[in-house]
Amino acid sequence: MITLEEFKKKHSDKCRLIGLDLGSKRIGVSICDEKQLIATPLKTINRNTLNELISELKAIIDENNIKGIIIGNPLNMDGSSGRSAQSVKDTSQKIEENINIPICLWDERLSTVGAFNLSSQLDINVSKREKKIDENAAAFILQGAIDFLNN
Repeated sequence: MITLEEFKKKHSDKCRLIGLDLGSKRIGVSICDEKQLIATPLKTINRNTLNELISELKAIIDENNIKGIIIGNPLNMDGSSGRSAQSVKDTSQKIEENINIPICLWDERLSTVGAFNLSSQLDINVSKREKKIDENAAAFILQGAIDFLNN
């Protein structure tokens, strides 16, 4: 895995990225435009097996000419790594072994809360909000990363 700073040096040209919010039951997926300006929720994948996840990701990567993956790293509020962060790191390493594009971890503290609050400000009803929360959280993560890349 590389850092976002290393990714920025390698890919001076803009390219499409996907963002992932790896949950224990569902995985939110988002995508950005080629100019890396806007992250958009794409889909939610039910977490079954690692092979199914990798297969789905490969399809998304091929269909959209993706050059990198940003994965939300659920650090504790004090910045330390807990069980969730270790699980994400383990899964990220397995994805990296099977997919040959750069993968970066990005601090996702409060991304789900942020996505939920944003959708509530847009006056989206609660059941729709909960249905899309994983992909919205992935978009929140990816937007933070592309904002960092653009600065």
